Amino acid sequence: MSYSTLLTTLENGIFTITINRPDKLNALNKDVFTDLDNAADEIQNNPAIQSAIITGAGSKAFVAGADITEFAGLSKAEAMALSKKGQVIFFKIENSSKPIIAAVNGFALGGGCELAMACHFRIASDNAKFGQPEVNLGLIPGYGGTQRLTQLIGKGRAIELLISGNMIDATVALQYGLVNYVVPADELLNKAITILSFINTKAPIAIAGAIQAANAVYDETKDGYATEINVFGECFATEDMKEGTNAFLEKRKANFKGK
Repeated sequence: MSYSTLLTTLENGIFTITINRPDKLNALNKDVFTDLDNAADEIQNNPAIQSAIITGAGSKAFVAGADITEFAGLSKAEAMALSKKGQVIFFKIENSSKPIIAAVNGFALGGGCELAMACHFRIASDNAKFGQPEVNLGLIPGYGGTQRLTQLIGKGRAIELLISGNMIDATVALQYGLVNYVVPADELLNKAITILSFINTKAPIAIAGAIQAANAVYDETKDGYATEINVFGECFATEDMKEGTNAFLEKRKANFKGK
């Protein structure tokens, strides 16, 4: 699949998506949203893809925010539709059955922070900065940022960032639990690839089930414990479970097929 705003590569089962608008600090506009929507579908539907990385082109920004030029003149109804569209795309990323890591290089602000938080977890370069500065525009985050930031770092810290518009650096983001690792900028992608290469050796159906069950914690329409019971049972019907247990008992490395 071809994209107008994304660069993509697929190597050893890892699909790397680079948002490619460095002159605009990779700001999210309509075209980027369309491409991210299609890329999320490609991740889900392409059996050659086991996992994915989302990052930004250049050294300055992951995504520095939404393209504010597209906000001008929007009515309330149009703004709500834009928010809904962004949320739907980010839900698709969050609920992907294949792991998606955000490799955050530089600024992850506004919609960029929201995109990073929609990924399953985040790795940051040591020059990364995170924030939801929408209050400076008389706005609030519209792509799930108020919800995911609170889930990830807690209500008190989240509200402080949301109503101050302040940025935090990578060290503080690590302390808050917003990111899993902080590494030098030139090691960022290698770190993400190393993690995913290891994850890719695990059972794909079990990985998808773990993501589904963990996401159910924050879904008010689901009973997370019931989801866990169901997924746990479903795993027992897979060839991967038989292979995994046999490999353990035979003291050998499992060879999972995703069946």
